[in-house]
Amino acid sequence: MPRALLTSLAVVVAVLGAVFQLSIKPVLVTAGLGRVIVPVNNERCTGYPELQACEKIVIHQPTGLLYLACSTPASRTHWTPAAHRRNATGMSTADYIATFDPSTHKITHLRITGFDSPRGLSVHGMDVVPSSSSSDVLFVYLVNHRAPRDGLQAKKVGADSAIEVFKTTVGGKELAHVRTVEDPVIATPNDLIGAPDGKGFYFTNDHGLAKTGIFRDYNIDAFLKCATTNVGYCHVDEGCKIAVSHLLGANGITRTSGGAFLVAAPPFGQVYVLDEQSDHSLVVTDTIYLDRPIDNLAVDHTGNVWGAGLVNALHLTGIHFENPSIASPSSAIRFSLNDGQSKFFGEKYRVETMFEDDGNVASGTTSAAYDSERNRLFLHGLAAPQLTVCEL
Repeated sequence: MPRALLTSLAVVVAVLGAVFQLSIKPVLVTAGLGRVIVPVNNERCTGYPELQACEKIVIHQPTGLLYLACSTPASRTHWTPAAHRRNATGMSTADYIATFDPSTHKITHLRITGFDSPRGLSVHGMDVVPSSSSSDVLFVYLVNHRAPRDGLQAKKVGADSAIEVFKTTVGGKELAHVRTVEDPVIATPNDLIGAPDGKGFYFTNDHGLAKTGIFRDYNIDAFLKCATTNVGYCHVDEGCKIAVSHLLGANGITRTSGGAFLVAAPPFGQVYVLDEQSDHSLVVTDTIYLDRPIDNLAVDHTGNVWGAGLVNALHLTGIHFENPSIASPSSAIRFSLNDGQSKFFGEKYRVETMFEDDGNVASGTTSAAYDSERNRLFLHGLAAPQLTVCEL
């Protein structure tokens, strides 16, 4: 073999090795490659299999009621645009919003009124916000992943996603449709946080404006750390715009009691901290680094932030999402500003694993929310077989 060819091959191997070590391996390790599962607080838990495939859960703090956006595990394997599953013929026609009362274990499926879209409701992210005009009235904001119009193939053009706004009362049994918000900026919505007037909301585009393509379908954007995702803002009277761009893997979003926005970037084990500007744009002010991907975020009554820690994201997305009957390990992460001695050594945030399980107690968790007043941890997931409630 000519020396020049050998030299070229050696260079190629060296470059590929460097790419693996610097770009691919860190992502795989963060995703859970080689992680040892250590059970944490999984002894006092109860499962409720009547509630399945609930990607987002929100606690109504004054009452302790839990609101859930649910589907069916089987349909999630066909139609979950965020996870590159775009077989519209397998969409669920029975997605729903439910409430769960932990004190009585009562489950209520809310009856939807005034919503007559022929493409139905395919739920993903959700926020439940008390109205600024009455604390008994709640606005429910939902990401709706609709099939594309005019018979177009979703595998080629992606989902035609929109944001639906509904209204209900605390403990009520009906969910009245208020409006549908559609805009080109609402391209790949994942999660959202709504305003108390029922008109404005921020949302994450988990793949930016790219609804399809080899980079997103094969997670090349994640491995190459392409900062292509964003957070958008919409107001029914002002339209929609990109609030902040060039983020890595924007996914779950929440807002602290102090007004800071938090955006989870699961592929990289990061959480962005952002400040809102007067024009509704957002500016990144800090980044919190974790040892694992973290999905949907929630703030408890004391101000601590909780999220679903993806113990083995490779297993979750590659095996559990393909066959939800296969258990996938789960965890819940809590983080807050560090007020301990270690803050003097650069540890600005205190990060704790508050729940961890091999999947036998809680499987496929992608949402975690904690009721600090009543000491209840709620766990659910995109294709999870049940709601899990634990006492910590």
